[in-house]
Amino acid sequence: MKIRNHRDFWAGVMFLVFGLLFIVLSQQYTLGTAAKMGPGYFPTVLGGIMALLGLLIAAGGLGASAQSLRIDRMQLRPITLILGGVLLFAFTLPRLGMVLSLVLLIGISALATHEFRLRDTLISIVVLIALAWVVFVWGLELQFPVWPPFLTK
Repeated sequence: MKIRNHRDFWAGVMFLVFGLLFIVLSQQYTLGTAAKMGPGYFPTVLGGIMALLGLLIAAGGLGASAQSLRIDRMQLRPITLILGGVLLFAFTLPRLGMVLSLVLLIGISALATHEFRLRDTLISIVVLIALAWVVFVWGLELQFPVWPPFLTK
């Protein structure tokens, strides 16, 4: 068999592996029945559905009618910038607060694209800070610093 659509095939394999991993790892919990579910029931069923979807998607990538697509070469710069931004956010959240940490996260992550525009990034920063404020500070009332501790004293 020839892989015609590499994207679909490898995405299906990834779904299959994660689904099987969910099934295997959830076996340490009691399964129960559909009427009286145990803690392992949902992850096992979800893993089974994910594995089945993976098989279907991978099979679609092998089909003769599949569009011929190759996987593009992996770009390290965008991956590094996005993961670095997330790690920096996690490190700076307790030290700089939510607002400044989000500015760093969004600003660094925006540099990962070749379509970077400062105006669009600034709009994203304002909108996402407002949404985070509404959801996490006002709505859920989570207890983490919004502003740097040295500004709130």
